[in-house]
Amino acid sequence: MQKLFFNRVALYLAVIVLAVYSAFPIYWMISSSLRPTQEILTNPTLLPRSLTFQYYYSLLAQTDYPRQFLNSLIVALTTVVLTMILSIMIAYGVTRTRIRGKQMIIAGMLYAYMFPPLLLAIPLFAMFNLVGLNDTLLSLVISHLTITMPLGVWFLWGFFKTMPFELEEAAMVDGCTRLGAFFRVVLPLSIPGLVTVAIFAFLLSWTDYTFALVMIGSDANKTVPLGLASMVGAFDLRWGDIMAGSTLIALPLFAAFTMLSRYFVQGLTAGAVKG
Repeated sequence: MQKLFFNRVALYLAVIVLAVYSAFPIYWMISSSLRPTQEILTNPTLLPRSLTFQYYYSLLAQTDYPRQFLNSLIVALTTVVLTMILSIMIAYGVTRTRIRGKQMIIAGMLYAYMFPPLLLAIPLFAMFNLVGLNDTLLSLVISHLTITMPLGVWFLWGFFKTMPFELEEAAMVDGCTRLGAFFRVVLPLSIPGLVTVAIFAFLLSWTDYTFALVMIGSDANKTVPLGLASMVGAFDLRWGDIMAGSTLIALPLFAAFTMLSRYFVQGLTAGAVKG
């Protein structure tokens, strides 16, 4: 009994330490975005002595951050939609139809996902330059699909693979077409997996810096990570504005995880068991 008690205490302590270790950088980012410049640079304390919203005002009113935020939102949402459509079609087709070399298709897509983004960005830039898509948001969306779609296909393939085909057959016996059975049976049962893929696709696209650095050259098409990086100058390091911008970047991610955390955990668990 005593050993069980000590094991539980040790487990709770480990969880607390891990939670503090993970959450402290986020707390420091948010608190630094609310501190006066003098306090950030000279003697920062754990709790801010005074609060200011000057960084948020200067960021939103005096820089191109709103435009960059909109660009990032357009790219991320478009990437999520295309990732979901293509991943569902490919994963369902591979698991429900007889295709030669289906294992090689999945393995090949997963192998492509393992390449560093910079190795893919350079040849992609050359291709976009040839067809006239350089320095466009569309080129960024296509680039992001090279890392989000293989992950989505691999995850949904494991999800669809262990879903009994008898469920669809029963729906078709009741009068549904093959497409109707897919929309009425397969997709509702796959919601945790679909949400997980959507969150990962949004996260990878929203926080991307490498592809944006290579593909985007004009200020009008810059995304938020690229815009924040441009604030880091050799002689002028605007820590307050950078922390405020980073906090605003994190807000959509916090909102997504807060609203969809239940499905996200279910999707990760199911994917780990079924894959």
